[in-house]
Amino acid sequence: MQGFGGSLLTNGAGNLFGQLGGAVSNVLAPSSSAPGGSIQIKGSIIVQKTNLLDVVNAGASLVDNTADLVGQKVNLQLVSIETDPVTNTGKRSQEIAVENWFLAFDGITVGDITYAISFTVDKDFGVPGAFIIRNNHVNEFYLKSVSLALPDQSTINFICDSWVYNVSKYTSDRIFFSNRHCLPVDTPQGLLTLRQQELINLRGDGTGERQEWDRIYDYATYNDLGFPDFSKALSRPSLGGSNELPYPRRCRTGRKPSAADPNSESLTFILENIYIPRDERFSVVKNSDFVGDGLKAIVHTLIPALESFFQYMSNNHDQFESLKEVKNLYDQGINLTGFLPISLPKAEQPFLLSPFELINQLTDTTGGDPSLLRYPVPQVIANDELAWISDKEFARQVLAGLNPLTVQSLKVFPPTSALDPATYGPQRSAITASQLEPQLEGLNLQQALDQDKLFIVDYRDLYLLYLTKINAQSGAKAYASRTIFFLTAEGILRPVAIELTLPPSDSTAASSLSRVFTPPLSGSKDWLWELAKVHVATNDSGYHQLISHWLTTHAVIEPFVIATHRQLSALHPLNVFLLPHFKNTMAINSSARKLLINAGGIIENTFVTGGYSMEITSVAYRESWRFDQQGLPGDLISRGIAVVDSTAKYGLRLLIADYPFAVDGLDIWDATEKCVRDYVNIYYRDDAAVLADPELQLWWSEVINVGHADKKAEQWWPQASTKSDLVSILTTIIWIASAHHAAVNFGQYAYGGYMPNHPTITRRLIPEEGSKEHDELLRDPEKFLLSTVNGRLQATIVLSTIELLSKHATEEEYLGHRISNWTDNKAAVAAIGALSERLSHIEQLISGRNSDANLKNRSGPAGVPYTLLFPSSKPGLTGAGIPNSISI
Repeated sequence: MQGFGGSLLTNGAGNLFGQLGGAVSNVLAPSSSAPGGSIQIKGSIIVQKTNLLDVVNAGASLVDNTADLVGQKVNLQLVSIETDPVTNTGKRSQEIAVENWFLAFDGITVGDITYAISFTVDKDFGVPGAFIIRNNHVNEFYLKSVSLALPDQSTINFICDSWVYNVSKYTSDRIFFSNRHCLPVDTPQGLLTLRQQELINLRGDGTGERQEWDRIYDYATYNDLGFPDFSKALSRPSLGGSNELPYPRRCRTGRKPSAADPNSESLTFILENIYIPRDERFSVVKNSDFVGDGLKAIVHTLIPALESFFQYMSNNHDQFESLKEVKNLYDQGINLTGFLPISLPKAEQPFLLSPFELINQLTDTTGGDPSLLRYPVPQVIANDELAWISDKEFARQVLAGLNPLTVQSLKVFPPTSALDPATYGPQRSAITASQLEPQLEGLNLQQALDQDKLFIVDYRDLYLLYLTKINAQSGAKAYASRTIFFLTAEGILRPVAIELTLPPSDSTAASSLSRVFTPPLSGSKDWLWELAKVHVATNDSGYHQLISHWLTTHAVIEPFVIATHRQLSALHPLNVFLLPHFKNTMAINSSARKLLINAGGIIENTFVTGGYSMEITSVAYRESWRFDQQGLPGDLISRGIAVVDSTAKYGLRLLIADYPFAVDGLDIWDATEKCVRDYVNIYYRDDAAVLADPELQLWWSEVINVGHADKKAEQWWPQASTKSDLVSILTTIIWIASAHHAAVNFGQYAYGGYMPNHPTITRRLIPEEGSKEHDELLRDPEKFLLSTVNGRLQATIVLSTIELLSKHATEEEYLGHRISNWTDNKAAVAAIGALSERLSHIEQLISGRNSDANLKNRSGPAGVPYTLLFPSSKPGLTGAGIPNSISI
């Protein structure tokens, strides 16, 4: 090879073809002069080819190598930041081909392949600011980056991270910009047209069905959750586009309408992917794809095997007989020999993990019987098998469990409802002062209120709206709950009353409208009280999964992802700043719509809310979601848990000083906000620059008016008119995508992995004293409790799902970390570096708090330290770590 025009190949196999391409370190040797007043710009391109071991794409490299040999190559063309006086657009180099593609050592391992490239340009060409790539091969490849060495010894990097398909798949050229980001007003003249054209390419025209190779980001309502063509029972209302059932928007697919319901999208092959732009998918070269494939395998292979196993082993009796039997899921496991398919049908192999590979990922041990499904021991019972049932642990999980976002300060007693009493019963709570005061450490009720000692978790109104429908479903019997807690002198919460309510249509002489339960003061066991806690925990499970988790992280973020690609150019500094916080979010959301939250999906079959689950999230969005209360300070203030106090740390005083989620969260929020402020200050001189940024203003307008269109008239939306506004908006988005999601996701297995601690379904109501059911309860309380909650099949389905969703992938990217060369702006790199240093310090603070015996809410009776907001983590099931994005 002469110069650097040939192929330089590197991958996990070493320098097998090193003699053909020279040394990697020479790829970016300085550019040199060329004949005729020209110069050479040398560089490298890094790609990952479609893997020969990928069943779907077997033989892809062979096809492309053959095409390359006959002249169908991958071509690149540089675009200068300087304008061509003839075309008034950026000067363009001659196209060059990536040479010797066929010499790449691929197909045995997946890895980066680096090719040397060289351009000859006029000496007055100027600085390259973009390049165009044309793939004439049959198959796509993953373009990671391009680097160029300039005559002045500087290097220009293009971070691409994009799939490039054959040129025939695109109506416009594929364009990539360098990492020298700028606001629209500062765009070099040579890049103006390309900057605008690329945004147009990404927006599409709103028509047609999207294809795998499309790159179009557009909006649609959630009209694809049901399967009306299959069964009327699987029909679901569209969410979004109405005042009754409003919702954030999702990515448009353009699928044809359903034949049975023209307002719904038609069903695709159940194992195929729902369209999202290819670059939003889990990469086939990373094991994060295990999430989507693992969910499919749970639905299509594991659940049928578990159904057959339990039917055979228990003669169709689904109830756990004892807590010991539940514990056997971890001690002995489930041997599915004979119940799993030996191999998958050929048609399913491209879409599903092998059931044995799935079990290997889920089980607690390596090696041994590949059919033995044995789950890891959840943290909540790892140190003490019975601590979960104590009132102290029940209350501690309100502050430091998997759903620490619902507790509120109780300001007025008795609590009241906003629902119509004619339909839903009395608005005034049935809880009385006389029931509470014996438990208030000598205070009367008014004193406890005045001293901010009473708190409430109130699910009554949201559940009551749907409770008649919920309880009409087979195998579901639930209440709408509210629970009052007292803040004791030692700084912990104590549950002092639980109110469980049925709608008037469901109440009978044997089951009154509202029942109030209080803990036994003598310390003796009251199983009616324990059952009341079980019903509260089930309400909490539904609220956690559907609202705290799905709605207020996954669903509300997707419109921001779409708007960012449509309105903020890849050259915009906010685009590159936000994209790491959106990585894989659309992928996991599309998987959820097909397997988790869809009609007949995992949520509907294992949560008491059943077929009304997603409708309930729409009502919650309608009644309570506000963007200005999604950041942590706004959230805490709105719940009355914190008050503004200029003398307190961060200007907020917590009413519960030992509130692990809030204490750690405020540290994370402050560190993130400082980073965002530093970054905004780099690019925006003053408030006028914010208002003058057309891409920013269109982005924010589209988020409000299109992405969250059903909320566009609300007055609480902040204006993006000042630097302070922008800092608050960006910090809130990053908080939702990182710390908020981490707090409600990665503790799912630690607490929900032991079903009795956090059941997802209740199957019978609490018996009235003196009834036959009450006698049954007294004879065998443990068995009665287990007959109330998830059966064997439901429990193991939930267990498998939340274990999968609680794990960190090997290549997880955590808050405060970015890929190298993400920007060439040293101040921007320093801002992220400073965030990383702050987060390292916060880790030390969290470790210290967890070691402080005076902070009783940090670990509690179950001995589970609060690490859900500990910034870093190793891969796997850790109960710690804050990823940059909602990627699972």
